[in-house]
Amino acid sequence: MFDKAQLAALSAVIRLGSFDAAAAALSVTPSAISQRIKALEERTGTTLIRRGTPCTATDTGARLARHFQDISLLDKALAEELGEATAPTHLRIAVNADSLATWFLPALTGHDLLYDLLIDDQDHSADWLRNGEVSAAITSDAGPVQGCDSFPLGALEYRATASPAFVQRHFPNGITPEAIASAPALVFNKKDALQSRWLSRRTGKPVSLNAHHIASSHAFVDACLLGLGWGMNPSHLVDDLIKTGKLIDLGDPLLTPLHWQISRLVARPLANLTAAIRKQAKSALLPLHSD
Repeated sequence: MFDKAQLAALSAVIRLGSFDAAAAALSVTPSAISQRIKALEERTGTTLIRRGTPCTATDTGARLARHFQDISLLDKALAEELGEATAPTHLRIAVNADSLATWFLPALTGHDLLYDLLIDDQDHSADWLRNGEVSAAITSDAGPVQGCDSFPLGALEYRATASPAFVQRHFPNGITPEAIASAPALVFNKKDALQSRWLSRRTGKPVSLNAHHIASSHAFVDACLLGLGWGMNPSHLVDDLIKTGKLIDLGDPLLTPLHWQISRLVARPLANLTAAIRKQAKSALLPLHSD
């Protein structure tokens, strides 16, 4: 078995980014943190922390840190069943930015947990589960990751939008391949394929994008309003703007399916969280075709 104090030190360094911060959080000296990490690295025979600013985890370090969080959740659940008082436990979840900006946060309240939310595209968030770096994820991937349960949540609707002035300037004759080739688009980051997916469906062929990269859901909307470009925005964020004419709906809404995947090891102690997320999703998302 692994030493819990060593695992706690590792988890704290990864979560907080430095030995000093981890020492303060655990009420020990930085030297003690260093000794515990060194002992754990000697035990595993590999480097667990990449020393830097901030410190980051190696693959093995991330797996051990998640293991510590998982057993902490199990210990907490057992203590609560025995009527003992417990402190909040950390939980790492991978979630896409648009879910975080629209419907996800209310489901996290009231669970005596401290969340470490890792933001990634819904098409890639399951990779964090596969790598053992998170205990749960919001993902577009329906197939359960090995060792996880998968629950369908619903579909997040996206609308292609642009300001009236942008449409008048760039799309006077509609959405044509020639117009799209020259009109600036908005892309969240290099993993964001929503704009390309919408265009391929709209035009019937792949189209190259000239794009701004803006990694913020709300700034994405603001950029559309300002006429910087056109982009795919969650309906939750733009419906009212479309109704008032501040944004133009370019048509053909795109539905992105979402699923909640959670490690079976912690599925029972996190059952209430799973229920809250499913309930919140049911009220906020569109039904999946398979539901």
